[in-house]
Amino acid sequence: MDLLTVLSNVELFDGITPYELEAVSKICNERSYQAGDAITVQGEPGDELYVICDGFVEVLRSETPSDPSPRTIVNLGEGQIVGEMALVDRGPRSATVRSISEKTIVQVIQREDFERICDENYHLGYIVMRNIAADLSFKLRHQHLASR
Repeated sequence: MDLLTVLSNVELFDGITPYELEAVSKICNERSYQAGDAITVQGEPGDELYVICDGFVEVLRSETPSDPSPRTIVNLGEGQIVGEMALVDRGPRSATVRSISEKTIVQVIQREDFERICDENYHLGYIVMRNIAADLSFKLRHQHLASR
């Protein structure tokens, strides 16, 4: 797996330069998960973004903290991300993310590291935040239309 190739296919990074993509790659840390492992847990604090490099995850959401059977929202794979809201705020995780592959490999970006490279390069920060805003807007609009 070539990290730069994976990152270049991540929509979050659409519009950044190769030099900026290299800077992002330098703050990535690889983690592996087995099937059934939780990557994030709904309600817990979050300060990491995850780029899926290999394998698949499911995103689960409970309506209440005591809900015994959370609902699967979506399954995601290579080149997709979870935890992007952690780059925007320090709020609790909005969903649980669990590995559904024998082995899932992700690249982890810490909020603090991301903020540092954005402070060093405003263009990078602007493009990524614009992409996050567009993605969240799409998700909100889709959720609104689906509830009609």
